[in-house]
Amino acid sequence: MSAPAAPTAATAPRGRLLLVPAPLDFGCAEQVPLEQVLPAHTLREAARLRHWIAESAKSARAYLKRIDALYPLAAPLQELHIAELPRHIHKLGDHAGAARPGAGRSAAARQRPGRHGAQHSSDGGAAPFEPRALLQPALAGHDIGLVSEAGMPGVADPGSSIVRAAHQLGLGVLPLVGPVSLLLALAASGLNGQSFAFVGYLPQDGAARAAAIGQLEAQARRSGQAQILIETPYRNARLWQALLQHLRPETWLSISAGLSLPGAISQSRPVQQWRSLGSACPVDGKTPAVFTLGC
Repeated sequence: MSAPAAPTAATAPRGRLLLVPAPLDFGCAEQVPLEQVLPAHTLREAARLRHWIAESAKSARAYLKRIDALYPLAAPLQELHIAELPRHIHKLGDHAGAARPGAGRSAAARQRPGRHGAQHSSDGGAAPFEPRALLQPALAGHDIGLVSEAGMPGVADPGSSIVRAAHQLGLGVLPLVGPVSLLLALAASGLNGQSFAFVGYLPQDGAARAAAIGQLEAQARRSGQAQILIETPYRNARLWQALLQHLRPETWLSISAGLSLPGAISQSRPVQQWRSLGSACPVDGKTPAVFTLGC
């Protein structure tokens, strides 16, 4: 009797896309032990993967090296396949940029800095991004890890275009457990956790930023919805001062930084109380912060 035929590419089981959270200490002076902020299951799943899609290949390798110290990797680090998302994808916002760079965003949003602080116009000649091309290993039966520099990929970080492409290809998508700075900050703010919006970055132009703050405050007062903002760390103080200047005295303002690290802070007060303490930002210009306003 002849041996059964080996599965063909058409019948071989497909791999899955695993969303692998990273610790929130990227770029910080101190690193938190991984086992304090990530479950063992998440770390073990990451350790067995041989194929990765990363916001930054360099930071992904550094993270995997830390994992290897706890759970040996499935292959030497230099043998892992790490595909890097195109830079323009996470400058513009990778979800819209995957279809056509800059589509669906306002002029102010297209010109504002990305998370790394560089200006990028949607009129620039960035080529359209086809995320399905990065998922070919999964079609051949290999699980793929998706990782950003910090936190959960696809939530205020690159990755949503990859996740959507995985669904389009019929691949399984498995989010692993780990820290998400926006949710930690919201939970610690005392503001509305039942209705909230992540706004991202505000315009850098002073007048446009003031107008945006007014619009967000009006939305919060009208609906009770908490509004969540972030900024490039070296602009923390500038955003903080703008919020104190343009928000109403009775509006609540929360700031969280260093979440999951030993020096973490989360403080919420009405703007009037913040003003009485002075205009200095409670967070330095090196630590990523989350700002939340509400009523």
